[in-house]
Amino acid sequence: MSLFAGSSPPVLTDSRAESPSKTLRRLFLTLFLRGRGARGLRREIAPKSIGDKLKLTLGFYALFGCFALLFHGQSVFALGVYLHAMTFMFLGMFVASSAGEVLFNKEETDILLHRPVEPKMLLRAKVRVLVEVSLWLAGAFNLVGLFVGLTAPDGDWRFPFAHALSTTLEALFCTGTVVLGYQLCLSWFGRERLEGLMTTMQVIVSVAAVLSGQILPRVMIRPGFAAHFGIGSWWIGLLPPAWFAGLDDALAGSSVTSSWLLGLLAVAVTAAVLAMAFGRLAQTYESGLRSLNESVSKRVRNSGKRRWLDLLANESPIRWWFLDPVSRASFVLTGAYLFRDRDVKLRVYPGIAPMLVMPLIMLLQGRGRGGLNGFLIAFAGSYLGMIPYLGLNLLQYSQQWQASDVFRAAPMVGPAPLCRGARWAVLCFLTVPILIIFGLMIWLLQGGRADWILLLPGVVTLPIYALLPNMRGGAVPLSLPTEEAKSAGRGLLMFGVMFVSAAVSGLAVWAQSVGWFWPFLLAESLVSIFVCLWMSRSIAAIPWPSME
Repeated sequence: MSLFAGSSPPVLTDSRAESPSKTLRRLFLTLFLRGRGARGLRREIAPKSIGDKLKLTLGFYALFGCFALLFHGQSVFALGVYLHAMTFMFLGMFVASSAGEVLFNKEETDILLHRPVEPKMLLRAKVRVLVEVSLWLAGAFNLVGLFVGLTAPDGDWRFPFAHALSTTLEALFCTGTVVLGYQLCLSWFGRERLEGLMTTMQVIVSVAAVLSGQILPRVMIRPGFAAHFGIGSWWIGLLPPAWFAGLDDALAGSSVTSSWLLGLLAVAVTAAVLAMAFGRLAQTYESGLRSLNESVSKRVRNSGKRRWLDLLANESPIRWWFLDPVSRASFVLTGAYLFRDRDVKLRVYPGIAPMLVMPLIMLLQGRGRGGLNGFLIAFAGSYLGMIPYLGLNLLQYSQQWQASDVFRAAPMVGPAPLCRGARWAVLCFLTVPILIIFGLMIWLLQGGRADWILLLPGVVTLPIYALLPNMRGGAVPLSLPTEEAKSAGRGLLMFGVMFVSAAVSGLAVWAQSVGWFWPFLLAESLVSIFVCLWMSRSIAAIPWPSME
């Protein structure tokens, strides 16, 4: 790792230089902007600010924030619930997927732990960068909402200031909660279970953030629902977005007693989380950094038996998929990283889990007396294309990316065989299990009816989604250094897949309604085969890109 890539190492002990806390903050901000690898880095074109780094992401977030215009004429509390629920979802996904990479990086500890840096100072510098990026994302999404709040019946000029304050507290709460969760895992379970617990916790936080962003706004816009926290809607007080919406309403809205209670709860819980994360449990962070670098001797089993991944890759029918031993080896390597490597698991599973929440919520909410709506079933099937597309994009990053140079020493014209093995690993270990879960859920909710066939149009498009990341030689497994900025842009994939999935789902349901479902499926299959053959030939002809 090139920790100080593109700049000279900051001096942490010179009294004439800037304070160590500012130096550390500048260091980790530089790492966020430029990445952790020096290969191909050009200082003159490197981004100089978070806005420059994430300008495309921020533009999409601001565009998506225009949905706040639908709440024109609603109360401050209703508008605040929507804005904070969606902000909580985006920030929760970003922090959960990035915190493991930022807080626990094995390579940087070889440098920093030998310097006179206190664990609290190191932790605060990293969290400050996370909070800064979170505020940029939150600000872009809430930009339109600030002006919509001015037109609320019970709102006034104070709303932009109140909402800015509550959004800042929300960013601190999201970041502090994840940090606190890591520290509690270290204190309660120790280093032996840390890696598995980190992955589990990030998945839980990501799913919880998406649930809060999807369920609460859907409930609030129902006709006749109470627009404030009270006896009939006491459960709202259990959801964090409602706390910060209450703070908006208390400072710049109706100022009812229930809103003040929610606002005080937001301030109190945020203060408690930050005090615990950066106070009593800060020393646990240092022990966690040291424990990740410690080697633990494990009993080596010499049973003479082959590992199950090797057996799976060399047995029918999976071995029929591979045209050469390189693809088979890539399949085994990718599967091993998906199941065993901490860094890959922390990136892939928390990144994929939130994407599955939306179709599951729609399936559960769309159940009626006659069963599920056909569009929802088709939408769930089309949404499956997100799994291979996102999985392959996330698998190209690794902390051991330097080892991928050995790929170029192999007798391969380009990365196509490696990409082929990685695609089959993602389809086999991630996509197929999720497809089975969706099929079983639809079958149970439908009472055994055969409407699950509406999943087929989405299944037909899976190969196209799986090939798309490898176009132009991209998504070579484990070949790029980790960059936290990629995590901030993952929410953009949700927007694109929603529109594409809705279009495919609408066509499938329309074809079924007019009795043309099977001809539509046949035509879609032929188009998919043609496109996949063209994409495969294009990928096979791509040479290795330049290393610089």
